[in-house]
Amino acid sequence: MTSVSKSLTGSVEAKCRTPSTSNSSGVRETSRLIARIRHRQFGVFVTTSCIGSQAYQELVEDSQPIIVMAGIDIVRVLKEHGLGTPSSLRSWLEGLEVRVL
Repeated sequence: MTSVSKSLTGSVEAKCRTPSTSNSSGVRETSRLIARIRHRQFGVFVTTSCIGSQAYQELVEDSQPIIVMAGIDIVRVLKEHGLGTPSSLRSWLEGLEVRVL
């Protein structure tokens, strides 16, 4: 059997915003990520709010290799892992602090 080593490089842009359609991440924020992935293979755009329709449409139309994770996606993943309440999330995060220290 032959072993093949592959390298994967990417770039991440994250925005912490109050969840609201009037407070979405837009073209300016996604453009920064697009500029940084020029020589990389892909990008990940994470926002605690949502991504504006124009910004999302441009990513799709230009076939940008970018994964978008919006606030609703973060909530879904947390719920899938039993962290759907503030108290369960707080307990989990406090457990991480103990392991890191």
